[in-house]
Amino acid sequence: MENEVNISYITLCGFVELNKYRYLYFTIMFTIYVLIICGNSIIVYLIWSNKSLHEPMYIFIAALLVNCVLNSTVVYPKLLVDFLSEKQIISYSTCIFQFFMFYTLGGAEFILLAVMAYDRYVSICKPLRYHAIMTNNMVNTFLILAWFLPACHITVSATLSAKAKLCNLTLNGIMCNNAVFTLQCMRSKPLTVFGLINLINLILFPVLFIIFTYAKIFILSYQNFKTLRGKAAETCIPHLLVIINCSYLSAYDVIKARVESDFPVTARFLMTMQLFVSDPLFNPVIYGLKMKEISKCLKLFFLRKS
Repeated sequence: MENEVNISYITLCGFVELNKYRYLYFTIMFTIYVLIICGNSIIVYLIWSNKSLHEPMYIFIAALLVNCVLNSTVVYPKLLVDFLSEKQIISYSTCIFQFFMFYTLGGAEFILLAVMAYDRYVSICKPLRYHAIMTNNMVNTFLILAWFLPACHITVSATLSAKAKLCNLTLNGIMCNNAVFTLQCMRSKPLTVFGLINLINLILFPVLFIIFTYAKIFILSYQNFKTLRGKAAETCIPHLLVIINCSYLSAYDVIKARVESDFPVTARFLMTMQLFVSDPLFNPVIYGLKMKEISKCLKLFFLRKS
């Protein structure tokens, strides 16, 4: 095997049973991608264009939805091209780039959700100090760190993977997620260690912080007035639904890489698609319908258009 793995081409074998229905899958995936772009973009536009929504909570929601669009764009264009191609291949360098972007944006999503949990904690538990704590500089710092920290973490894993020797050029999937490790002759110890660090820092710590923060919010709200309970329920429940959905999908992605299974290609495809269909479609619906201020702006937006 050549040492210059960047010129090797990987065959994506997750399309084998799907080729006879390629045009149907292309139409479905293209429709989903358009819905993702439109649904998320409308909410982001409403937050950007309405001054009443220029608050940290809504800014973080807009950042989360932008992150969803970026993550979908990492996957869908290549996926749509593959449905129309006789042979589905990808260069190893492009595969590593897709791996890097997919997990950088995935890590950013969990950090943004943790930041949103902290914002809700300050708003509900320390309302008098909210504007002193959540300043514009603090919001901008959180947004920069949300993308910068995952990029630094995943850069290490991506670089080590790019330098690894390949013994297999057939990827058992439809995209370059952590299945890319199965292409390597042997996963190095540093790669395993950094993978564990990424898992802990980008998923486990944010999830534990979110659980701790929301536990404090709900304990305080149920010890105090009904108005506080209403505020907690209105603003926290949509975030919790999104967090549960993200955690379930991430757990599936991690387990899938560790457990070999003999699922049919179609079943594996449908389960993998949940990673980048459920979340980007789910988020704008949850925030558009469950967040009162966004919901009001959304109704006015469609009334004006109609």
